[in-house]
Amino acid sequence: PETAGWEETSPLNQKRLKAAVHYTVGRLCQKIGEEHRREFSRQTIAAIAETTFRECDIFAQDLEAFARHAKRSTVSAEDVKLLARRSSALSNHIQNKSEELAQEQRDSRKKSTVKRKSRDTEEETSDFLPNMHRKIGA
Repeated sequence: PETAGWEETSPLNQKRLKAAVHYTVGRLCQKIGEEHRREFSRQTIAAIAETTFRECDIFAQDLEAFARHAKRSTVSAEDVKLLARRSSALSNHIQNKSEELAQEQRDSRKKSTVKRKSRDTEEETSDFLPNMHRKIGA
């Protein structure tokens, strides 16, 4: 099933999302301001938050369109990479994160394979030892 579009999101949830974006932008501006000995006015923070919110809305619409075009109901990592192609810095960051996640998944699979093999070996050994004891004591 397709996910609900932004237009179908309740006004209360839209308000909550906007508040969360505004709060996060405010915290980021505060942190950057401290690092660079600058202050951001409330109007500036509000303008950055509104711009960020609108840009994220556009991103969401584009991602849904990419998935729909590919006849999928789920947005994929490839859709996100396609979206980021206009910004080389963002594209590089997403590509690096994607590679990190893929490596973590490969490492996780290797660990579970090693654990599985280790468990199998333990089971074989525990099955073998009592039988060996019986043979020796017999």
